[in-house]
Amino acid sequence: MRKLLIPLSLALSVTVSGQKKNTKTNTLVLYTYQTFNCDNTGYFDPEKYKKEEIDGVNKLLYQFSSGLFDNHTVFKLSDLDDVRKNKNIYLQQLEKQYQEKKKELYGIQVINLPEWKKLHQETIQTFENEYQLKKEDLIAYSDPASLKNSKYYSTCKEYIDAVSSPDKQKMYTVWKNFAEAKSKENSNPQLVMDKFKAQFNDPRKDDYALIQLIGFGFYNCANGSFRPDPNDEGTLYEKFDKVFTKLKADCDEP
Repeated sequence: MRKLLIPLSLALSVTVSGQKKNTKTNTLVLYTYQTFNCDNTGYFDPEKYKKEEIDGVNKLLYQFSSGLFDNHTVFKLSDLDDVRKNKNIYLQQLEKQYQEKKKELYGIQVINLPEWKKLHQETIQTFENEYQLKKEDLIAYSDPASLKNSKYYSTCKEYIDAVSSPDKQKMYTVWKNFAEAKSKENSNPQLVMDKFKAQFNDPRKDDYALIQLIGFGFYNCANGSFRPDPNDEGTLYEKFDKVFTKLKADCDEP
């Protein structure tokens, strides 16, 4: 795959053509880091920043921004059966990942500026919320009523009440409404409703209802309630790049 060499910033370069070298530029420290498809090389001023603090911000932006825990997404009946059968194993794995990542995340040092301190606190909060949601989700497929104690109950009450109600008709009604709402967002609404009807007439329709209302309805509702504003992400990445001088990126061509 061809590589592209992209200069991200030429301000405060290490040497300035036709001028004497600034003695301060000799103290700049090389720093390399990877973004989503680029190898980045730049220099930072050790009088302004500590490497440990830059490492910390780097981790928050690129390591702790997503995919913190194993996914056991339930799309079909075989996935549901797997989660029910291996629930305790998956919960133990989740707890292990949580403890390992928590120690690292809480101990991160960041650049002493408000935006990076805020990012650290927001990342910790998102981390804690994601752990709790993953845990609740794994348990709920075997015990839907457990969601009555969910920290997201007030936010996602409709889905939780539906799957935990002894009145199955209530669950079916919410499921149908959920399918109809999804069909309106789909380029082929009839296909969505045909799938719903086929599942509704299946002997395991209750399980199909749980897949939709827990795995998609409840999970997406809860997950969306604690995620930071994605519009802020681009600004933070740009601010991080500005920590460095003479920054260049060697990127895979899309």
